[in-house]
Amino acid sequence: MKSFTSRYLLIAAFLLLGACQSTPPAAEAPDARATAIAQLEQSLASSELATAEDQLAALQAQSPNDQSLEQYQRQLAEAYLMRSQIVLQKGDVNAAATALARARALMPKAPALTGGVNGAIAQARKAELEKAEAALKAAEAKPKAKVIDPTAESTTVALNITDMAKLRRQLDAIAADVVNYQCDVSIQAPRTDDYPWLANLLTKRVNKLDPQFDLKLERQIIRSVPAQMVLSPRKP
Repeated sequence: MKSFTSRYLLIAAFLLLGACQSTPPAAEAPDARATAIAQLEQSLASSELATAEDQLAALQAQSPNDQSLEQYQRQLAEAYLMRSQIVLQKGDVNAAATALARARALMPKAPALTGGVNGAIAQARKAELEKAEAALKAAEAKPKAKVIDPTAESTTVALNITDMAKLRRQLDAIAADVVNYQCDVSIQAPRTDDYPWLANLLTKRVNKLDPQFDLKLERQIIRSVPAQMVLSPRKP
């Protein structure tokens, strides 16, 4: 009986050992480097260039001598260069310069690749400077404003309709600013009858200063306000 039991236990032990040996090994953890490269490639494909730059820097820090990463560095530089060209065509010179700087930092040994965009940005900067200088000269050439604030969206001038001498002087000043600063005019008055004669007085003065000026008048009857004119310089 004891011999049978011993044999039974021995067989059971062998079976258990075999079962343990036949258990498949645990799946190996995925390659972290391969995952990081896949994420980098996805960022490049999605034009998430800042993210791709960070991912590339992390990979290069882990494997500073890995020559295979150079292709990704070049791809990223070319993507920045393309972005620079696109935003420059849209007129955003600052964004173009920023993207170009990133491209040049990523491929300092190939300055010729960025030369064309760099020249285009320089030309755009020059054009912006010339435009600003022309605007400044034009502003300096204009006579000093008499009633408006040239930097404001609009200026409201209350009219002295009870004193004709003062009103005439006011309208002379208003007409000068309208012509010199290319203003649209809104005539606001509490009574409907006030608009025609005020519009006529201003129109005569503007035509005298510049017969070709396209005077644009708006009528607003507002019972709660005194007679006034709102001058709005036209945007260039």
